[in-house]
Amino acid sequence: MDTQVADTLLGSLIDGRYRIRGRVARGGMATVYTATDERLERTVAVKIIHPTQASEAQTRLAGFVARFTEEAKTIARLTHPNVVAVYDQGTHAGLPYLVMEYVRGRTLREVLTERRRLNPDEALAIFEQMLAAIAAAHRSGVVHRDVKPENVLVAEAPTGGMANLVDSVVKVADFGLARAVEASADEENGNQLMATVAYVAPELVTQGHADARTDVYSAGIVLFEMLTGRVPYDGGRPIDIAWQHVDRDVPAPSTLVPGLPPVLDDLVARATRRDPGARPTDAGALLAEVQVARDDLGNPNTRTAVLRRIADEPPVAQPTMVVAAVRPAERPAWARLPEGAQRSGRRRAAPEGGGDLRSRLGELYDRLLGERRGRLPLIAAVVALVLLAGVGAWYFTLGRYTVAPQLVSLSKADAEARAARAGLTLVYAEPRYDEKVPKDSVLLQDPASAARIVKGGTITLTLSLGPEQFPVPDVVGKEFELAEADLTNASLVVVKGNARYDDNLPAGVVVATNPKVGTEVKPGTKITVILSKGKAPVSVPNLVGKNLNEARTILSQLGLVAVENYKDSDKPKDEILGQSPADGTGVEKGTEVKLEISKGPPLVVVPRVVDLPCQQAKQLLESQGFPVAVQFNPNAVVRFQNPGENSQVPPGTQVTIGCF
Repeated sequence: MDTQVADTLLGSLIDGRYRIRGRVARGGMATVYTATDERLERTVAVKIIHPTQASEAQTRLAGFVARFTEEAKTIARLTHPNVVAVYDQGTHAGLPYLVMEYVRGRTLREVLTERRRLNPDEALAIFEQMLAAIAAAHRSGVVHRDVKPENVLVAEAPTGGMANLVDSVVKVADFGLARAVEASADEENGNQLMATVAYVAPELVTQGHADARTDVYSAGIVLFEMLTGRVPYDGGRPIDIAWQHVDRDVPAPSTLVPGLPPVLDDLVARATRRDPGARPTDAGALLAEVQVARDDLGNPNTRTAVLRRIADEPPVAQPTMVVAAVRPAERPAWARLPEGAQRSGRRRAAPEGGGDLRSRLGELYDRLLGERRGRLPLIAAVVALVLLAGVGAWYFTLGRYTVAPQLVSLSKADAEARAARAGLTLVYAEPRYDEKVPKDSVLLQDPASAARIVKGGTITLTLSLGPEQFPVPDVVGKEFELAEADLTNASLVVVKGNARYDDNLPAGVVVATNPKVGTEVKPGTKITVILSKGKAPVSVPNLVGKNLNEARTILSQLGLVAVENYKDSDKPKDEILGQSPADGTGVEKGTEVKLEISKGPPLVVVPRVVDLPCQQAKQLLESQGFPVAVQFNPNAVVRFQNPGENSQVPPGTQVTIGCF
């Protein structure tokens, strides 16, 4: 039988702010949940370190949480469209957690599991954005240390869907999380290999050292896997796989997928050199090579030049699989090369034919510029045309556009305020129910955030109606068949519960439901219906305040069983303080009635009054709550007392003193 263990974090509130809604994924070090930031009313991702991971690290080194916090602060300073943003951090029940941007999409691992491998267009599009994120980290002095498909998120394309991954948005996650755990392990064991062995760089295996070139190597292995559908090495044990990275060169992807362009083989080879010094210095350097290669791959006249520039190798034969060129202007601003690099990456194809036209143009040029009066107007006309063309091109390609703001997950009021600040108009589509997005928050926007939109244009928003819920119908007092019909018509699932006695409703009639009538529930919720068994044969009497012996007698006469439980109380000993079931409850004979019985007030100590004047002794005892009986001569001296001095007696016990 399968046993499902409930996740105790689901539904809980972290730090008085983040309401856990569902579990997204569980990894080796942490579990990722979706949560609602109840302060800002947006959906976020919360990554919580596993209890075993945190407890082991904290047992070895008390500074684990401090390191984790420092790493979170470092990553939070990384601001880049391809880096999963970190919003907050803290501890919950002793477990460190991160609050991050929630990315709607899948991991690259899930994409590869479904597609096996990607075509070169898609692989390079994803690879460019990966490198852009890692390059931003390298510029800030941060090394990822664990680049792999599981840490690459492929979000839905701005055009919708994921059929063509070229337009998808890629975000890299988990910067620094491995480093915090690695630091704790290093102090215990020296060096420890933290990267996944399928993507580990040779220097991590041999020296335990990681720098920006380590991330370049792991990224190269990810590109190899995207192109071929597999990692370069496998083996029975992780250590065997790790040492293959040290002893062997990564094979060319085209040996596994015939027809791949040789430039892709060279990109993989450049990134995965076993000697770190032979690789690009960091992800930014590799990104520049990849962008130049993508610009030129679609041009047959320049593909050989790209190969020579990247690999410093002789020209090779034309590939049978062509990769479409991506022009710099089609890239987002953060992914473009500097203008100088773009110009250096392009080669002009030599014009074919047109010799006569060239001669005629040359003659015209000489005729115009040969005359002194003709040069100035011509230059002015050319400059004016260039300026007009430049201004026109700028306006129609960039000047008349702006970027759509991020409105998803905002409340309606906040979305309207942000759109107004951007000078944009909002219209609303039909709202939809959603289990995660709160009511009246933005569920969808068109165009999507960061998409190009005409200044003063219109954005269409779809608001959330919240989870689809409605109250449980009132079926109390109805026969079961009628109640079942009402609940089924309300799209609820009916379950019969244990019947119980009821003095007011006949047998077979609904007494109660669970959840209760009027409770807001989702369609398909199970509603337990409790039916009446009719009037109970025995009604539990009221025993509170009675003596134990009296209560025993009453219960015995009714055929009920007393279950006795003593507790401290100021009430007299053996007085009944409480009972369960309560009086008036209908039960069957033989039912246990639990009684709470007073142990009596705590004992007090009788003071010594022997040898005191009789009246003084009487005043002393009465001041402590003891009634006093005086024998013989009340004006004499106390010669004996009962109970004796230091006796422990119940409060209010009478003390007899003999005076003579």
